[in-house]
Amino acid sequence: MASIAKTFRPLARAATSSSRTLRPAFARTSPQIRCLSATMSRRDVDIADIPPTPISHLSETEMLMADSVQKFANDAILPKVRDMDEAEMMDPAVVEQLFEQGLMGIEIPEEYGGSGMNFTSAIIAIEELARIDPSVSVLCDVHNTLCNTALLKWGSENLKKKWLPKLATDTVASFCLSEPVSGSDAFALATKATRTENGYKINGGKMWITNSYEANFFIVFANLDPSKKYKGITAFIVEKGTPGFSIAKKEKKLGIKASSTCVITFDDVEIPAENLLGKEFEGYKYAIGLLNEGRIGIAAQMTGLALGAWENAAKYVWNDRKQFGQLVGEFQGMQHQLAQAWTEIQAARALVFNAARKKEAGEDFVMDAAMAKLHASQVAGKVSGQAVEWMGGMGFVREGLAEKFFRDSKIGAIYEGTSNIQLTTIAKQLQKHYTR
Repeated sequence: MASIAKTFRPLARAATSSSRTLRPAFARTSPQIRCLSATMSRRDVDIADIPPTPISHLSETEMLMADSVQKFANDAILPKVRDMDEAEMMDPAVVEQLFEQGLMGIEIPEEYGGSGMNFTSAIIAIEELARIDPSVSVLCDVHNTLCNTALLKWGSENLKKKWLPKLATDTVASFCLSEPVSGSDAFALATKATRTENGYKINGGKMWITNSYEANFFIVFANLDPSKKYKGITAFIVEKGTPGFSIAKKEKKLGIKASSTCVITFDDVEIPAENLLGKEFEGYKYAIGLLNEGRIGIAAQMTGLALGAWENAAKYVWNDRKQFGQLVGEFQGMQHQLAQAWTEIQAARALVFNAARKKEAGEDFVMDAAMAKLHASQVAGKVSGQAVEWMGGMGFVREGLAEKFFRDSKIGAIYEGTSNIQLTTIAKQLQKHYTR
């Protein structure tokens, strides 16, 4: 299968160098309307005078991304989904193919070996992968929206030259923030860093770390000065295999079982000074910013999951499952449930794309990301649960994908900020606006 990245690079370059959005042929009769995600970044563009377009409008590049990832997921991932879930292990061939297709370096510039595409393209890829397997989707999501983004934003030029080509081609990345008593209260972390003659030494442990089994590159948050409380948090890059670094336990989970989630320990792990990410004592700011962006990715994972669950069940009730002499999907009661679920999925997707577009445009998207993640996770849980019921006995057995989508949906309300944390974020933003 040809690399997705190589297919899209000419289009991405054209979109970046042109002031006019690439649009499908049927839409080119209105060239004055432009999509905000036509370029990799819109932070340097005044969008005040740009006529609005539908939130769900995709540029030609983005549409090709959706179609190509969908085909790749169906051809290369779908045949392995059940086996990976049962084995609770990601097939190394799938990870290798994600790199080959350019899906692990979507926003990494071409000069570093990446695909050089925009943020919304990454969101589209995450959603399409989740329609087939949310486990594969979250591996790609964390790698792109948290780790690659962190290095692109705050990495030194030497770190970028060393790691970005690897992250784009063969090295999985992991984001190490959570600890046993530092989940929703992310800044209560106890892992400590101390300065040494040649750099830093890290001691402590992390828990619930995604991608940690497959990863060789870890962004680790540790407190360099506990007297400063959360303002002492600093970010570092640690390589797997560094003395004192160890994977202590691989968790057995309810859902997304093929995605690795491990406990990591640091026992006098010494790293060179150049492995500091950004500046000392700025880690808490980095974590906040990254999680805000990452929540859009998790929201896309949940809308993709909901789409996959809905489509899987809809095809079954409209083509195969019969009761009382007719297809179950022909009963009005079933049709109304399908229509309601589809409407809720599309409403969630609108929130996701709106948050992604605002992020690209350089606008404040914090509340939008929180709303997208909150609602998308709620819809994913509801629709995947209904889908099991729509399919009857076939939805309950492990032969198909329905019960897996249902199990996988639960994590959406937990990681990268629980639903209650999202509600708190939304409420705080609203309070600022409405307090006199």
